[in-house]
Amino acid sequence: MAQSNAIMTLSNGEITIKVDLIQTKKSAAILRALNHKLRQQIIKLLNDSKKMTVTEIYVKLRLEQSVASQHLAILRLAQLVTTKRDGKFIFYSVNYERIDEINDFIIDLVGKTPSKERE
Repeated sequence: MAQSNAIMTLSNGEITIKVDLIQTKKSAAILRALNHKLRQQIIKLLNDSKKMTVTEIYVKLRLEQSVASQHLAILRLAQLVTTKRDGKFIFYSVNYERIDEINDFIIDLVGKTPSKERE
C-alpha cells in the first residue's frame, strides 16, 4: 500500500507511529495565530469589551483597518474568535471554548499547569 506524503511513519522496532503532517501543519498555524502580540491584544480587547466591530477594534488599537481585518481573519480561521452579524455590522467575540481546548492541549503538550481559573 502506497504511503501518502502527508503521513510520516516512524518506528523503533517496537512502536510504530503515524504522524499526519497536514494536521500537524494546521495545529502549528493555530498556535501561531495565538502566539502573536497584536492578535493577543485583539483577544484581550474583545475579552474586555465582550463584542466589537472591526472599526471599534482598529480605532481602539490605532491600527490601519486592513491590518485589523487581516489579523481578525487569522483569528477567525483558527476559530479563536466568532462573528455575529447584526444588520450591516459584524461583531467579533472571543471563542472561549476554543481557547480552553487549545490551553488544555498546551498543558498536555508541555506537561505544566499554567494558572487557569476553573469553576
